Amino acid sequence: MRDYKLTLLSNQQVSTRYWHMILDSSDIQESIEPGQFFNIQSTDHHSYYPLLRRPLSIFLINDDTLEFLYKVEGAGTTQLTKYAPGKNMQLLGPAGVPFTIDRDCNRILLLARGVGIATLAALAQKAFQKGIEIHSILSARKRDDLLATKTLEKYCKEIYCVTEEDKSSDVENVREIIHHLTKTYNFDAMYTCGSKRLSLLLQELSIESGISGQVALEEYMACGMGVCYSCVCDVKREGMIHTVKSCEDGPVFPLSEVVFR
Repeated sequence: MRDYKLTLLSNQQVSTRYWHMILDSSDIQESIEPGQFFNIQSTDHHSYYPLLRRPLSIFLINDDTLEFLYKVEGAGTTQLTKYAPGKNMQLLGPAGVPFTIDRDCNRILLLARGVGIATLAALAQKAFQKGIEIHSILSARKRDDLLATKTLEKYCKEIYCVTEEDKSSDVENVREIIHHLTKTYNFDAMYTCGSKRLSLLLQELSIESGISGQVALEEYMACGMGVCYSCVCDVKREGMIHTVKSCEDGPVFPLSEVVFR
């Protein structure tokens, strides 16, 4: 993990709440993997507010560019929207534990909610490059928030979109879709991000079906470096509950280990 100064190539609003940022990553020599994140400085040198950097998960990983989809929520992400192409951005990373794909993996299921769709897009990109068949369920409040669907269509064999807007995103409907897919296809792994409710559902179905899974948690990170302990979560290992830090020990964990309630 290093502190990089990368040139902003593009920064555009793509929906009511989300923006898409592309940075020149040609100076980064480290390996970057799906599920990892970068801590991005959102202040100029003459300002100390907001003080903390914003951890953003990686949307797409290309040869010379990095892409991020971010939701505008607070002062930091609001400031990010003000930057124009050509600006030098300060990024610390890549950080965190990434997703893993077993060598003998042939078919996977992705379950994502909201901005978690962006986190799983990089995984879909890598899996597709490995020749793995991908099936996805994408959930959001409104169709306007299903912003990475067109990108995922390049990689996935099949995509189900469910929203609160059309009343199709309730847990029981998603459960039925997953049951249908697991009966139809022989999945080697399941991955999820973006909703504790859906992650708990996939955890139950993963145990029920015997299919291994991973989850990228979205615990709030303040420092993003393991100092502040704001992103702690509980995991169960060998019958014992352990409190761990999402930024250092995650954000990706085995789905079977995480205590969601």
